[in-house]
Amino acid sequence: MKVYVAGGGPAGLYAAYLIKSKRPNAQITLVEQNPAGATFGFGVVFSDKALEFLREDDPETHALITPAMQVWNDLTVVHCGAEIRIDGIGFAAVGRLELIRLLQQRLASTGVVPHYATVMQAPPDPADYDLIIVSDGANSTIRQAHADAFGTRITPLGNHFVWYGTTKEFPTLTQTFIETPHGPFNAHHYRYAPGMSTFIAECGPETWQRAAFGTLSEDESRNACEAIFADALDGHPLITNRSLWRNFPKVSNERWHHRNMVLVGDALRTAHFSIGSGTRLALEDVIALVSALDANSFDIAKALPAYEYERRPTVDKFVTAANTSADWYENFGNHMKLSPWDFAWSYIQRSGRIDSEKLRRIAPKFVDGYEANKSLKGAA
Repeated sequence: MKVYVAGGGPAGLYAAYLIKSKRPNAQITLVEQNPAGATFGFGVVFSDKALEFLREDDPETHALITPAMQVWNDLTVVHCGAEIRIDGIGFAAVGRLELIRLLQQRLASTGVVPHYATVMQAPPDPADYDLIIVSDGANSTIRQAHADAFGTRITPLGNHFVWYGTTKEFPTLTQTFIETPHGPFNAHHYRYAPGMSTFIAECGPETWQRAAFGTLSEDESRNACEAIFADALDGHPLITNRSLWRNFPKVSNERWHHRNMVLVGDALRTAHFSIGSGTRLALEDVIALVSALDANSFDIAKALPAYEYERRPTVDKFVTAANTSADWYENFGNHMKLSPWDFAWSYIQRSGRIDSEKLRRIAPKFVDGYEANKSLKGAA
């Protein structure tokens, strides 16, 4: 069996590893345009269950990656200088490069040698392979070449964001919202390793234009963001790594497979970074795909529809929540007119996945604080 894997990110590496583990005789070609030790961005964040979805089916990979993760139990929202802790909203994070290194280690144990620093000159011919796994990200070359067949839609959001690292070690995943002369800004920041955190700055298009970020170099933008978020950074620098302002692309596909080509991860659909599920969804896509292949004796014609049938309902639910969260962020400046406690209440319910009853169960301290603040305002 000949398999072509496009992309050496978490999804591509894990797909190659799982298939080779199931089919040792499979001939796997994995192509990645970047060098083996290169990655862009800093940390990746998972929900409170982190990698629990790996524990039962792949305990060795779970045991390898879990010790490298930073874990915390609360979330902090900063608005009008007030820090409001929301208990019970846990997350885990790991450095993107570290995650890739560990998955490379797992793949190496199967004998597969990826082709790094290899730019795809043209999409692979489906006739040359039994299966082509399209895991080369939101800007997938293969998907773009067959966009009509997949029914691809790409819609950029209005907000601009830029991804930095910083040596400031934040105790929780924190959302900082501030008003500036240019307009409102927010930052998503969390630690992913001892002494290192991810720091994503975001603003609306009008604010971005007034701040003239379109005319600034990468270093000038970093300096400007350091000044804007000086209180949050507390003297620590921002660190760049191809840290350019972008608009988040909402990627969707009507069809998940075409001939012997199948989409996974961001090539299939993007989930806004505000819900912290992109990497988890990509790995779960791969698990579902390989499970369908195995259950159908690697009969591609049967396995690919089975993968989509089983996986689509879960993905659609996550994407709906991610899009609802993204809509809240697209208008976060308007939400900032609320008082800190009301703002935090709006924030935590932004995706539609947590109603008041569920929030009381998982975050009783926060709900008690919110209700106490509401009573004080009523008494006044």
